[in-house]
Amino acid sequence: MKQYLIDFFKYNDWANRQLIEAVKKLPEPDESVKLISHLINSQDKWLNRITKEANDKTLAWYDTIYPLDHLANQWHEHMAKWIRFLEDLPEPELAGDVVFERPSDGKKFRVKISDIALQLNYHSIHHRAQICRIIRQQGQTPPSTDYILTAIKEA
Repeated sequence: MKQYLIDFFKYNDWANRQLIEAVKKLPEPDESVKLISHLINSQDKWLNRITKEANDKTLAWYDTIYPLDHLANQWHEHMAKWIRFLEDLPEPELAGDVVFERPSDGKKFRVKISDIALQLNYHSIHHRAQICRIIRQQGQTPPSTDYILTAIKEA
């Protein structure tokens, strides 16, 4: 499972880098930049819920919007944190529970680290599809980012 998650994060990194390059060419990139920034913020918030390095209430899902010319670097930096975290985590700890408190009402929840990692990748796919729609609406062709493109090997 550990290697699967690392590979999935690497695929997601590749796909979102393709998307960021396409967003840079948009006449109106703001909505896409907000969505990519949200993905970065989500990675940070969930990793912090595991590591507990900062007060969870100080990390927001949407508030930090990264400038377009820094988006690729921010994406890389935050993605690298997750990949390093997974590489350093002993395999059995993937099944470990993370307990966190919902800031809005203080209610406590628990979730497995592996489920957090899967959520981040699936959530990225969701927003990548939204961004592709925005790209099409602005008269451009979105990059092909299907997973299979990274899995197919020459026979």
